[in-house]
Amino acid sequence: MSLFSNLSSLADKTLAGEESVFVLTDRNVEKALSPLWEESAILGGAKRMVVEAGEESKDISTLASVWEWLSRSGATRGSVMVNVGGGMVTDLGLFAASTFKRGMRRIVNLPTTLLGMVDAAIGGKGGINVGGLKNEAGVFNPAVERITDTAPLLTLPREELLSGYGEMLKSGLIASPYLYTRLTRDIELYLENPQRLSRDVEETVRIKEDIVARDPFEKGERKALNFGHTVGHAIESLLMERGKGVPHGIAVAHGLLVEIILSHTVLGFPSAELYPYSEMLKEWFPRLPLGCKDTDPLLDIMTHDKKNRATSGLINFTLLREAGRFEIDCELEREEVATALDIYRDLTAAL
Repeated sequence: MSLFSNLSSLADKTLAGEESVFVLTDRNVEKALSPLWEESAILGGAKRMVVEAGEESKDISTLASVWEWLSRSGATRGSVMVNVGGGMVTDLGLFAASTFKRGMRRIVNLPTTLLGMVDAAIGGKGGINVGGLKNEAGVFNPAVERITDTAPLLTLPREELLSGYGEMLKSGLIASPYLYTRLTRDIELYLENPQRLSRDVEETVRIKEDIVARDPFEKGERKALNFGHTVGHAIESLLMERGKGVPHGIAVAHGLLVEIILSHTVLGFPSAELYPYSEMLKEWFPRLPLGCKDTDPLLDIMTHDKKNRATSGLINFTLLREAGRFEIDCELEREEVATALDIYRDLTAAL
């Protein structure tokens, strides 16, 4: 029995009775999960499109190629789209399937990375990057289904585990101090054996699903899920533009520190919790190639964030009063954010 036997069984159970199934995946997943295609009666026989791995594939040209493949392959509104992979694949596939023929009947995400399991594959948001900006075009589709099994985590490199870990830390900070404490305390154990994360993956998923259920179209409370992302997306976009791209959740983990600093200076978030986070980040997460000269480019990207009001000139954040207590729509001047970036660089200088 292979590592993916349970995953193939879950997929076949979820898709039982479906005949018109289309699978989107990337080149890395296609190779790593070759036993899945062999063991799954439905996925193994489905029409499959393989895109290049990496965030660079989440663009308009790849999206168009997915639409063209679906049309050429005979997909209809009654067909099923199964997105097998990490966040890039589930974002791209959800967007493509939600807009092909004005929406395919059924979309199923099968996440194979920790980031996908705890964030990208849930919540019903899909999108692509435009002009170097993260998720500049996209859709909400709350009806998306999900198949989750933690077995693929054993195949992931540490960098990919850390990417998902960044999103889990975010969820703990906004909604579950106990989850956040476990994640910061036990990070070494979890990285040694990621299947130990099963309970915390379930809790992270529950946090996001509960928030999304109350606010599916991000009119209010769902904005809390953006904590760490205003800065994180700017870091991700800038480094991708320079050919030094980092996984999404690693950029978010660094963005969390900047936004914790802002939470401290603006809302009084306890410094006793700020410094342990910075030490954890220094010890376990990779250093990012960011210096003083990058402040203005990062701020320029943040001013284009879709959460900002068009004419305010301010940058919109979700911030924390303490772990588990967030405030949405905190609008800050560029100078306040620049100061936080300076403090971030000081705190991470020993990386």
